[in-house]
Formats: sequence, structure tokens, C-alpha cells
Amino acid sequence: MSLETVINAGLVRPSRMITALVLMGGGARTAYQVGVLQAIAAMLRLQPERPDRFPFQVLVGTSAGALNVAYLASGASQGMASFDALAKFWGGLHCGSVYDLEAPMWVRFSRLLAAVKLWGHARRRGAILDNMPLVDTLHHAISLQGIEESLQARAIDAVAVTASSYTTGVHWTFCHTARDSKQESWHRPGRRAEFQPLTIEHLMASSAIPFLFPATPLWVDGRREFFGDGSMRQVSPLSPAVHLGAHKVLVVGVGQPQRSGLLGEAGAGAPTMGGIAGHAMASVFHDTLQADVEQTQRIARTLKQLPREVAAVLPYRPIEVLSIQPTQSLDEVAQAHLREMPRTVRRALGGLGALRAGGGAIASYLLFEPGFVQALMSLGQQDAYAKKDEVLAFLSAQAKVSA
Repeated sequence: MSLETVINAGLVRPSRMITALVLMGGGARTAYQVGVLQAIAAMLRLQPERPDRFPFQVLVGTSAGALNVAYLASGASQGMASFDALAKFWGGLHCGSVYDLEAPMWVRFSRLLAAVKLWGHARRRGAILDNMPLVDTLHHAISLQGIEESLQARAIDAVAVTASSYTTGVHWTFCHTARDSKQESWHRPGRRAEFQPLTIEHLMASSAIPFLFPATPLWVDGRREFFGDGSMRQVSPLSPAVHLGAHKVLVVGVGQPQRSGLLGEAGAGAPTMGGIAGHAMASVFHDTLQADVEQTQRIARTLKQLPREVAAVLPYRPIEVLSIQPTQSLDEVAQAHLREMPRTVRRALGGLGALRAGGGAIASYLLFEPGFVQALMSLGQQDAYAKKDEVLAFLSAQAKVSA
């Protein structure tokens, strides 16, 4: 996040403390976020005299994280019960709820033929898998009217999702508030924001993992552009939350603590396709987040070190960031659950060499099966409880901010 963003956001003086939740992307890996949120809800419910209202005012999501924030936004008027509903939703998912790989029965018995079929899909559709099942799943799971009701009831102030335009290369943030027409969009080099009601198409665009899922068309600036996963070209993941007025940002990513050793020991030979793809995916879904969190925290520390009389006249507000990330490798967890993946997909990816050493990385984005989902949710709960004191201090009673 740039200092310009922090200073410009500081020109807005809200009357209350605003806390944002930022959920990053990563396909099936985002089940981890659900576990984190379940644990946070349980912690908050044990706090004496704390109301059961939804604890975040701004929700920002990228890729599969966009699906999570949209789901939460649709039920935010129900308070923290929305976290329980999100967990139930994830608990009922299967790969068939998200994507499909059409293949005749005989392809299932040959990895080579399955791989050929998979490449055929990629050439025709621009993607390996068909994500139309996800469209049906989202239409049944996410109430767009519920989002409107949450905004009108002021259970939340804003919800935003991000997507990347294949057409122009611009990274877009689509924001929705109770009064979109009165909001001022922002425009930075390579980044744009627009205020409009969210649709299922916005969610499909944000979660279209490159190569795996096809691009989704959206209308922007009066023309149709094709969009893919919002994690691509996302140089400042925290910026939308700050633009939308946040003083505090809780960000939950799904990157792994380190990637060294996942491709084998040094000198063991060239990496496999699965290893290379996993490295590329990690760079798309994790590396920019880590850099932005560190930069935002560094700027906040620098500003807080200024003399009080100097800080009082500067147009800024300090941004507090708390980041929760997996403490275990999600690739390794996925490797232990490979057998849960649909046989056709598993054989196709295996035929391409994508499930050899390091292949758990690719599988971790596609394993929307109960065993893997529950393992990630359990890890999320564990990691959140390990930071219990930090989380509760971060989400303490919201202080008033002078106008």
C-alpha cells in the first residue's frame, strides 16, 4: 500500500471506528478462512456483555475469498450466526459443486487419454475445467437481496470484490454500499474502483483461477471486458479496505509459511510441472499480500513515531493490520487428501505430471471435498486460537473517533 493511499484515506474522518475483513483467494484453500472466522466468533461470544452483532463493517474479498465475503455480507444482518452458516455451506461442498471435467467413461482408465481430454478442454474454452456448477451453487447459496438488506440495516457499510481484466490488464475493485451513487471511485495506475451492486457474475470473475477456470465477461466503462482471478496483478490487496474507511484491517490469507523443500532437496533434479505450477500459484495468491501487509505495518510504525504535535496536523490516520496465515503447509495437507479428488480430474492432472513431487499445490486449489475442507477449517481454528489475545485486543470495543 502506498503512502499516498494512507494519506488520501486520512482525509475522510468517519465518526466511528471501522474494522475491515480482507479475505484473500486460493480456491479450496480458502476453507482455512472459515475455520479462522469460526474461532473468532466463538471467542467473541464468550466476551461478557458483547453484542452479537456482526463485528466487521467493511468486507473485501479476492478470488474464492470474494465468495466468502459475499456469503457473509448476505447474512451479516443476522450477526455472528453468519459465520456458522458459512461453515455449514463449506461443509456441504464437493468438487462437483464447483467444477466439472466432461470425459467419457473410458478416459478414466488412462492417464494419457485423460490428459489429452484435459488439453482439449483448455484449447476450446481457454481453461481446463468447466466452472458452471459453481454458478448454480452460488445462486442457491448467496442471497443478493440479503446483501442489500445488510447494507440498508447498516450491519455492514461496504462489500467489495476484486477481479483482473484480461482485456486491458487493469485490476478492478467492485464496491457496493447502501448509497453507491454518492460514493467517489478511485483510480490508480493499473487499478480502478467502481461502485455498483454486486452480482454472481462479479463473483465468478473474481474467482476464475487462471488456466483452470474460464474468463467471465463484465461490463465496465460501457464495454464488455473479460475478467479472471482477482489475485492476478493485485499489487495492493489492503488498499480497497483503506479507501472504504477502515482504521483496522484483519486479513486472512491462505499462503503457506514457506515453500522451500517442497520441490525436493537441493540437487535432486529439475522441478516437476506440479512443482513449477505450485510455485507460480503461490506467487499469484500469496506473495503480494505478504509484501503489502509488511509495507502497511511499516508505514503505520513510521507515522506513529512522529511527534504528537506533528501527527495532529497531518492528513492521515494510522492503519492497524492483523494478519493470520496458515502455520502449516496447505500443499502437504492436500497431498494427504489426493484420493478424495474426482478420479477423472486426478488421472488427468496425473497424466500431465502435475501431481508428482510438489503436486499437492495444484490439488490444494481444487480439493473441494469434506476431508480436505475439514482439515483446513481445523487448522484455521487452531491458528486463530494461537493468536487469541491479539485477536480480542484487535476486535475490542470500538472506540469513537472525533469527526
